[in-house]
Amino acid sequence: MRGSQLRALGAFVLALIACGSAMAAGALHAVGVESEYADVIAQIGGRYVGVTAIETDPNTDPHSFEASPAIAREIAAADLLVRNGAGYDSWVEGILSATPNAQRKVIDVQRLLHLPDSIPNPHLWYDPNTMPAVAHAVAAELAALAPAEARYFQANARKFDASLAPWRQALASFRRQYGGTRVAVTEPVANDMLLAAGCDIATPLSLETAIMNGTDPSPQDVAAEEALLSGHAVKVLVYNRQVTETLTESFLDLARRNGIPVVGVYETLPVPGYHYQSWMLAEVVALREALANGISTETLAAGQQP
Repeated sequence: MRGSQLRALGAFVLALIACGSAMAAGALHAVGVESEYADVIAQIGGRYVGVTAIETDPNTDPHSFEASPAIAREIAAADLLVRNGAGYDSWVEGILSATPNAQRKVIDVQRLLHLPDSIPNPHLWYDPNTMPAVAHAVAAELAALAPAEARYFQANARKFDASLAPWRQALASFRRQYGGTRVAVTEPVANDMLLAAGCDIATPLSLETAIMNGTDPSPQDVAAEEALLSGHAVKVLVYNRQVTETLTESFLDLARRNGIPVVGVYETLPVPGYHYQSWMLAEVVALREALANGISTETLAAGQQP
């Protein structure tokens, strides 16, 4: 595990994303392992569900997260847990096994989407089809736990679907105007969204995978990425701003020196004030700004939501 991540993990806190400062007695308790899933649970559960997010720090690498006893207790007490799966949060499995609970509902998003264990990109929430499926699964599980509120949960799931329209429209507009644009990336974090936007990802997947997994990419892959940037063969560099090691920094420096705008993407909700919908829309807006105006967006700041 990287030293910077160890220091960050030593200071992390559990983030409560409850809809209201006080919950009614007997309210359901849900856990979203990743903050984006916790945000969606909160939108569906509303006033009937208190939600805790586990992985919340946009300045650390979620792939290397390690749980504490406090987190184990949170998960053990959950009525509903939503996790990403696909090897992204495998540490959860040990806690679930050690705290059996026949009444606890668990939504594994990888399993929900019927994706194989061999899927090369575990960042499932960037696929526009993922969160609608998650929202309706959350509504169904909450309805099973609190049948009297089933209509409320289902109505919130429909509202969530409708609230994704601006993001879908932005993707469609981008695809019409910039479809086929070649881009470079450092990791496959936002690849599903880039593909939905019609981008052509020119970076070797083996390079992306190596950086994502913290292993050394081949010299040939590094040279290929450098050639894309120095040769102006791509229009933008998309990078994971939560993991910027020496190699990533060298790619960023090369892009800047060659006048190629860079766009930082996140693995968890970027800053307070964003919801999943505004976060995804902001990423597309940043990508459009890069191509239309040559503007780099390396950090999403509070108050900048579209």
